[in-house]
Amino acid sequence: MRFDLTDLRLFLNTTESGSITAGATRTHLALASASARLRGLEASLGTPLLTRGRRGVQATAAGQALAYHARSLLQHVDRMQEDLGDYASGFKGRVRLLCNTSAVTEHLPEPLGVFLLRHPSIDVDLQEHPSHRILPELREGTADVGIVSDALDLGGLYATPFRRDRLVLLAPRGHALGRRARARFHETLDHDHVGLPAASALGIYLDDHAARIGRSLRARVRVHGFDAVARLVIQGAGLGIMPESAARRWTRRGQTRLLILDEPWADRRLMLCARTLEALPNYARALIQALQPQAGDPV
Repeated sequence: MRFDLTDLRLFLNTTESGSITAGATRTHLALASASARLRGLEASLGTPLLTRGRRGVQATAAGQALAYHARSLLQHVDRMQEDLGDYASGFKGRVRLLCNTSAVTEHLPEPLGVFLLRHPSIDVDLQEHPSHRILPELREGTADVGIVSDALDLGGLYATPFRRDRLVLLAPRGHALGRRARARFHETLDHDHVGLPAASALGIYLDDHAARIGRSLRARVRVHGFDAVARLVIQGAGLGIMPESAARRWTRRGQTRLLILDEPWADRRLMLCARTLEALPNYARALIQALQPQAGDPV
């Protein structure tokens, strides 16, 4: 049984993206060629590797096993290329980076932008997930790097501080809670909220904490992005819970009040994580190094 490295990269790109079209694009293949390669891979193994549907593809049990071994094999190939000096002219590669909402929107764009500018041959597959869904992917090796809350058990992973990420409450002027400096989460649940989409990492995080005390978050509207949340808060549509860095952009305008969310889980530290630092290719380790806090960053 022989395996082509291009076929393995195509298969991984397809399963990670959930689409043969996207997998072909990432592997720099025409769609027809990619489809033929995948069918040939299944024929050579004598078993289906993908379940095809209208909404994309999913790996079968055999496909999941192949993905696990292919990922490990390709990482070893990348390390071999590094050792042989193929990266003398600069790093080349693709990093799969999973982050929660706050990291993606508030803390990551500037350092990631600097990194991408300095390393034009490195691509980053950035995806937003709740922290508790990122950890299994790191441990299974399906993601290279993750940024997660330190409230979770990070045992067995490489972990280093990324940024402080305190959640606060943004209230419109004149709101019943707006005359205070602090509020408990359960008190906010008596009022309307403006939230992020229920499927977003922060949306899931807040809904989960509400459910733990037998309550639900009453979101009158859910929008994409903290600035959209703040603009609706200004109009009196409800309260908004967001990272302090985002809230302060709007409190400076005098149209809202910022309250400390008086909950231990609201004062979070974000951590840069990987399964092991040694197992990562050089370009992924370079990304972790670039995202380390600099002087003046809140940690």
